[in-house]
Amino acid sequence: MANRDYQAIIDKYYPEGTELRDIYMKHARQVADLALAINMTRAIGLDPAEVEGAAMLHDIGIFDTHAPGIHCHGTASYMRHGVIGGAILRREGAPEEWARVAERHTGTGITKEDIIAQDIDLPLEDYCPVSMLEKLVCYADKFYSKSGTMEKKPFTRVRNSIARYGGDSLDRFDELYKLFGDTRSLD
Repeated sequence: MANRDYQAIIDKYYPEGTELRDIYMKHARQVADLALAINMTRAIGLDPAEVEGAAMLHDIGIFDTHAPGIHCHGTASYMRHGVIGGAILRREGAPEEWARVAERHTGTGITKEDIIAQDIDLPLEDYCPVSMLEKLVCYADKFYSKSGTMEKKPFTRVRNSIARYGGDSLDRFDELYKLFGDTRSLD
């Protein structure tokens, strides 16, 4: 039986009363709320409990990375937070689909070619969202940062930010946009 208690998993790795937990919880809730809204308004048909669980845990691995600006004081590069998160979720008995969401949500996905060309600190595999759940959480995540004001980013800012990473990333984002549409009506 899969462990679907996302809050218990969060509580284990993000102690109450820490700035990192506050950042984590706010970001995860923002992503979950947007993913749930898109799922409902676009009639995607995913189980809302699965959407919420996957979205709340998509960044579970950040604590083990070195990103002091968001109070992460681990040793791994931030680019590894997805694979770290996937490993944590498998160890905790979470649904495999949630572990794949954690692994595949970074950017608009990361290909083997990206890893080689950009010398990214990741095992040489493809980390692009495949399932509808993976794509939905990946898309919703692009609209929120864990730093700064943490306010929802406008679509044009999100798209322009992704464009900096090259044509494949932007093509993948445009495909996600075709699936999930404009989020302005969901504010």
